[in-house]
Amino acid sequence: MVTAVVPKLYEKYKKEILPQLMKEFNCTNALAAPRLSKIVVSMGVKEGGSDIKILDGAAGDLALITGQKPKVCRAKKSVSGFKLREGAPIGLMVTLRRARMYEFMERLITAAMPRIRDFKGISPRSFDGRGNYSFGLDEQILFPEVEYDKIAKVQGMNITFTTTAKNDQEAKRLLELFGLPFRK
Repeated sequence: MVTAVVPKLYEKYKKEILPQLMKEFNCTNALAAPRLSKIVVSMGVKEGGSDIKILDGAAGDLALITGQKPKVCRAKKSVSGFKLREGAPIGLMVTLRRARMYEFMERLITAAMPRIRDFKGISPRSFDGRGNYSFGLDEQILFPEVEYDKIAKVQGMNITFTTTAKNDQEAKRLLELFGLPFRK
């Protein structure tokens, strides 16, 4: 029988964060308290249509970082100004849920963010009004899984946290308790 390893961040949510959120937001039910539902990590690879090696390298890096195989996103229509053809691969994305989501978030907070040069915290203004938060990283080499010598091109990525919070204040408090360093 195989026992699943429960991520530390999920245990912290159950034992510390959830009771605190229930008290702060006057929730009588644990399911009414805000929680993280998914994390979407996406990477735009504009050279993916012309050079498949760059796309494969970026896909490998994203798979290493997230622990999941990325989906290739293709152009929906042709745009001659961008030299883009319909169906050409232009990006990669991964949707993380459950254990992988908490493991990724823990590595992001403990390993990747401390490696950002001149880091003063992430912007508290990137909420969408419905309790979801997005921000971008400039390079994939912030994650210790990626070896600098083996990358073909330094790529940035967008990370979106989707929560069940009713508003931005609840979502911000949830992410603060998880340990995301917001700028003051």
